[in-house]
Amino acid sequence: MTTPWSDLRCIACARRYPATEVRYRCDCGDLLEVRHDLNRLRAESPDLRRRFDERRSIQTGPHASGVWRYHELVLPDLPIDSVVTCGEGNTPLYASAALSAAFDTADLALKHEGENPTLSFKDRGMTSGVSWAQHLGVSHVACASTGDTSAAMAAYAAHARGLEAVVFLPHEKVSPEQLAQPIVYGARTLALDTDFDGCMRLVQAVCERHPIYLLNSMNSFRLEGQKTIGLEVCQQRDWRAPDWFVIPVGNAGNVSALGKGMLEAHALGLIDRLPRIAGVQAKAADPLYRGFQGGFRERVRMDAGETLATAIRIGDPVSHDKAARIIQRFHGVVESVEEAELMDAKAAADRAGVAVCPNSGVALAGLRKLRAAGTIPADASVVVILTAHGMKFSQVDVAYHTGALAHCPPTHPNAPEPIAASIEAVCSTLGLG
Repeated sequence: MTTPWSDLRCIACARRYPATEVRYRCDCGDLLEVRHDLNRLRAESPDLRRRFDERRSIQTGPHASGVWRYHELVLPDLPIDSVVTCGEGNTPLYASAALSAAFDTADLALKHEGENPTLSFKDRGMTSGVSWAQHLGVSHVACASTGDTSAAMAAYAAHARGLEAVVFLPHEKVSPEQLAQPIVYGARTLALDTDFDGCMRLVQAVCERHPIYLLNSMNSFRLEGQKTIGLEVCQQRDWRAPDWFVIPVGNAGNVSALGKGMLEAHALGLIDRLPRIAGVQAKAADPLYRGFQGGFRERVRMDAGETLATAIRIGDPVSHDKAARIIQRFHGVVESVEEAELMDAKAAADRAGVAVCPNSGVALAGLRKLRAAGTIPADASVVVILTAHGMKFSQVDVAYHTGALAHCPPTHPNAPEPIAASIEAVCSTLGLG
């Protein structure tokens, strides 16, 4: 019998469980993570960097994916014929003089995860989570969501063999574009009269009572796919880690995944140094920031308030403990931004030709604050992770530019100009004489 490459390990007491056991927490109550045998991987595959580079030229099949290119470092025990992929990953790094000027950062790149199949970074986690669910032979998958998670889970479940998807959404608290996605992909969509944290508590309770596989970020196998964002950035930079990653924080799974991937890449010699990590939250939902201010001596929970960054409107992040450890391990920081700050930062990126979501605007606004404070030096190389596409939030964009957001007056409004349908009116408006 082949020895498994991976197991589940408690982040607190280090107790081990088989990777094939369906569980999300240790018996001690803390979170689990997938641990790979890196010593064995290093011994049996000393040429991983070359292998990953060679796969960049593959055009078809699972290894053409920007997640499964790193198969040996994602889920090495998963057979290739169990992979459920939509060709995710391979997202661009945007860099331009306009972006650098807008955010006062000379060496700046934006990793646009909104250019994944369902328009968010969640596709990376769902290709690994749904693939593992199919490998385990489960029949139903479920998640609580503020929009992007449900879209990704529903799409990948539709691509899998015999998987039914159930989505728990807070009623009227996601954008119409996000609501449409799980519906059109065929998921059973439950709109609950509560917020995301309430949906999260309920979906956990249902999955504990019934054989339904939970695919929120407390599922360790999802984070294995999400960590490839950082791996791909480093590969795009010729295996040089940036000085800083800046990332928006909601349920905190992405910070956890990013850090885990960087630690593994460093241990395997794929990169020669670790970056620093900055997590950024909207002030209306910033429990990780508040905990960071107190040195993470206590875990902060809060009732999340209203924010335009709806995907990260979370007051009790499931992956809080993992994220706190990563921030400390990487000598990182956590910042918090106001609504006007996040919308102005979003508008600046949009105007530079990169359509970003309000949640990504949070990260960009955080970069501005950290640059102004000198926390991130002027000569630092910075990669900001954009988590979703701006076109998922078209109503917010129109409201901002037309001045309909009273608490976020636009710095550079660009509203439609109603004029008469005549050549004279057009030429007059355009200053053409």
